[in-house]
Amino acid sequence: MKKILIQLDTDAQPSVFDRVVAVDSDVDELFSYGGVIPSAVEGLVHGAMFTRGPGNLKNTAIFVGGSNVASGEELLAAVRSVFFGPLSVSVMMDSNGSNTTAAAAVLAAMKHLEPDTTTAAILGGTGPVGQRAAQILSGLGSNVRLISRSQERAVAACERIGGGNLEPFGADDEDSIVSACEGADLVIAAGAAGVQFISEAARDRIGSKVLIDVNAVPPSGIEGVGVMDAAADCNGAIAYGAIGVGGMKMKIHKAAVRKLFTTNDLVLDTNAIFELGRELSL
Repeated sequence: MKKILIQLDTDAQPSVFDRVVAVDSDVDELFSYGGVIPSAVEGLVHGAMFTRGPGNLKNTAIFVGGSNVASGEELLAAVRSVFFGPLSVSVMMDSNGSNTTAAAAVLAAMKHLEPDTTTAAILGGTGPVGQRAAQILSGLGSNVRLISRSQERAVAACERIGGGNLEPFGADDEDSIVSACEGADLVIAAGAAGVQFISEAARDRIGSKVLIDVNAVPPSGIEGVGVMDAAADCNGAIAYGAIGVGGMKMKIHKAAVRKLFTTNDLVLDTNAIFELGRELSL
């Protein structure tokens, strides 16, 4: 029986990136829908649920994507609300590549640091990747400083994630960013493209052990971290750039799509995707 992946994208045009990865993950048929809103989900999910018997539902799966992570989370909740009894299909949510990228970044850091003894600073911490990296690290026992230009947004993000080892910081200039990062073993820059948080001089003042920048578009979020860096030396720190973590991100993404077709009741969200990545890295 053919493996069918149903792509529900919150953007008007379904992501070409996600479609290519689906094809490269051995999906037989890909049904892509753009501009999907929660109120439109029921009919689409019913089409997935009622066309194959319970024993064959593992051959149908749903991928929730799009550039807006909050909208993706709403769509994921709407999809799950339609399932009942044995009638469900596996579903994965990776809007804006946030879950797979955050998982890959944390796994890169874990090659060099023990998470339960690590203090991590997340720049752009209220963004899609930043929040998920903070969630993963917090769950692993790290002390996490979630840094945003807005203290209010940082506080709100920490409240959404939950946990007592998250600390919000508002930092809107380089001096305040350096102060917020001071003493952190790990710094992850997860801000929007075109934003440089830390200059080379400021980077060396912080003195972190591991630096990760997930932005592939110049300028780098942390000056001196190259997009291709993968455990590169950066004046004594270990540096990873966007493509340096991108290989693992792609490996996780493809493995997650393939795993959807092993059963009909998986929900691959932030934590599940990270655990899958951790299995792949062993």
